Amino acid sequence: MTLDNLLGAIRVTEPALSADGRLVAYVRTTTDLQTGRRNGDIYLVPADGSAAPKLFAGGSSAESTPQFSPDSRQIAFISSRDGASQVYVAGVSGGEPKKITAIAAGVQPPLVFSPDGRHVAFVSDVFPECRDEACNRSRAEALEKDPVKVHRLAKLMFRHWNEWRENQRHHIFVADLDGGATRDVTPGDFDAPPHNYEDASFVFSPDSRQLAFVSKREGPDVEAWSTNMDVWLTPAAGGDIRKVTPNPAADQSPVFAPDGRSLLVRGQRRAGFEADRWYLDAYDLQGGTKRTLFTTPDLPADEAGISPDGTAVWFTAPEEGRQNLFVVPFAGGTPKRVAMGGGIASINVANGFAVFSKSTLAGPADLFRASADGSVKQLTNENRSWLKDVTIPPPQSLTVAGANGTPIQYWLLKPPNFDAAKKYKTVFIIHGGPQSPANDGWSYRWNPALWAAQGWVVVEPNPRGSPGFGQKFIDEISQDWGGKVMVDIDAVVNAVAKMPFVDADHLGIAGASYGGYAVNWIIGHTNRFKVAVSHDGVFNLESMALATEELWFSEWEFGGPPWSAKARANYAKFSPHQFADKIRTPTLVITSELDFRVPVDQGLQLLTALRRQGVPAEALVFPDEGHWVLKALNSKRWHEAVFGWINKHL
Repeated sequence: MTLDNLLGAIRVTEPALSADGRLVAYVRTTTDLQTGRRNGDIYLVPADGSAAPKLFAGGSSAESTPQFSPDSRQIAFISSRDGASQVYVAGVSGGEPKKITAIAAGVQPPLVFSPDGRHVAFVSDVFPECRDEACNRSRAEALEKDPVKVHRLAKLMFRHWNEWRENQRHHIFVADLDGGATRDVTPGDFDAPPHNYEDASFVFSPDSRQLAFVSKREGPDVEAWSTNMDVWLTPAAGGDIRKVTPNPAADQSPVFAPDGRSLLVRGQRRAGFEADRWYLDAYDLQGGTKRTLFTTPDLPADEAGISPDGTAVWFTAPEEGRQNLFVVPFAGGTPKRVAMGGGIASINVANGFAVFSKSTLAGPADLFRASADGSVKQLTNENRSWLKDVTIPPPQSLTVAGANGTPIQYWLLKPPNFDAAKKYKTVFIIHGGPQSPANDGWSYRWNPALWAAQGWVVVEPNPRGSPGFGQKFIDEISQDWGGKVMVDIDAVVNAVAKMPFVDADHLGIAGASYGGYAVNWIIGHTNRFKVAVSHDGVFNLESMALATEELWFSEWEFGGPPWSAKARANYAKFSPHQFADKIRTPTLVITSELDFRVPVDQGLQLLTALRRQGVPAEALVFPDEGHWVLKALNSKRWHEAVFGWINKHL
């Protein structure tokens, strides 16, 4: 496997199943390796796998977010073919797409069809004081023409992930397909839905008269330290908004039952903790009562959908290093696993089956169909042209006793043409989060198969904090970032170092985000590694606490705001910068100017501390990337620098 294989791989995303269960639309994205330009087209494939995929909408513009009409005869999608992204609708059988919206700020996903087929709902940015499109357009034009580009900050959450958000809000709009009239149905100085990954989902009621959506509405500033997202109802025609979920912790991902009487919601139990377990809760919309579909086994529900007949809920959940697919009766009961990952995502539910994307450590995502009886059929195979000629040895799932004897799972990948009689240099990749697992799934950013193709043994541990091993296992990293988790990682390193094919004198370590923190911590406590790579890693806990935009994260993980005694004690105990004088490991530091989660100064502080002491160290600083390096040519430069640094020092 080569870097060009990774960058040029066809990406299969956003599957959407037609209401009649016959077709699946999806986005097929290609990358020009010379220019780095990516382009998404929409393809159709039969849901029974009876025919090859065919192009539905494509060209030089980006097409995304396909959604079938309720009669399965049309597809709505978002396209930039006329400039700013707008909503278009075209017949499944062909014909010229009809442009539905003309919003100056453009349209953002998700995109949802109303069950009566007369409306679509989507997201756009607004100035909260504006009440119409003319006002929003005028405000945007005035800011664009203003020669002074200053950020004026009057509330918290003024930036998020990789964008400044001091002037605008995300709102949900409903557009009429007949005539194109468009209205903002979530007005006010709130984000609805919240930013990015927190939860962008919303859904029409079966009678098309209401939408359920997610929003934080405790007031300005509070949203920066509260995780209390709630589910709300708004009339599709606009009007009074009603809260459904009184839960003080987070609620997300609303799905109406087919009869419209209840709403399925993913809900947490502990306020302030973004990595708490997600339960499946059903709310009776008349009486307001709540019931939980299951409490055991300890499976945190990720995506969820209800079958059209209302009898079953399909959901994904992490389980021992894989993202698996389960089904449970909507009335409640014990979940049944119907498909195992890799990484299963983007589920679409029908009666008796579901369509989803699935990847593994050995191959990128494709589309699959799973029946309730556990039978699985592959629908696409977009990367077969190069996968058939590439050797990717199968990953091994192994276990070692960690802190307090707790089993710690890890993935081990051997290089192509592996010879058990030889000794191999070995690199350990530590995942971020810290509550994000190292799953048997494909990654376009940290791809262990590509790392193993460099001739190394590659190891990915799942230490304390990793989902898929029970909520207690997740909980045991909070306020203990340098404690049991480091014993777990050390146990994996020690076990691997004893393997007969591992060169224990030539070990490297790399990680991003919390994984970068782990690298920074470890090289301040041992010199056993010949080389290190720290990408967007936390280095100085105290200086980051009030610079990161999501305050709930640092306050939960370290026991309170930075002026609290508990937080100050944890910063002193667990901040890597306190041990920088012990670092001797050659380290490549990577950071980005648009990373507002772990701000750029964290990497710069680390680089300064290393070079001040004469430790071999260099840095990559990307001005146009956020927490992840996503652009194709930037990714190419990233990989070349990382692999070059490791080869030089390992």
